[in-house]
Amino acid sequence: MKKYTYSAKSSDNPGKWWVVDAEGKILGRLATAIASRIRGKHNPLYTPHEDMGDSVIVLNADKIVFTGKKLEKKIYYRHTGYIGGLKEMTAKKLLEQKPEDVIRFAVKGMLPKNKLGRKLFKKLKVYVGDKHPHEAQQPEVLEV
Repeated sequence: MKKYTYSAKSSDNPGKWWVVDAEGKILGRLATAIASRIRGKHNPLYTPHEDMGDSVIVLNADKIVFTGKKLEKKIYYRHTGYIGGLKEMTAKKLLEQKPEDVIRFAVKGMLPKNKLGRKLFKKLKVYVGDKHPHEAQQPEVLEV
């Protein structure tokens, strides 16, 4: 008799919605918890090459906390596409201008760098205030 290893499919995962309040949370610890939930590592059916994760809504992105001197010393880079077009911005300035991007960049760096990672990244929704337009999905509160 042949024995087969069960390999879960994306259709086996119902996909829940979670809401996280980022107020007073440390960026790295919050990002690892979110990335793990999006990737589906909490799920017993976890399969590395399939989307087994849940969707996560992050509220109060502007109230995230950095430890140490990261607020002044951490630098985010981007490139315009033109020669010599490397732009840099400190974490403090990015937190003032686009606080959602601080969490997005942290979580994106923890996801796979391939098609699956790009698909999983779309499951992250980040908002500055404490309101979100996803009430129809009935998200549950995730304590981090």
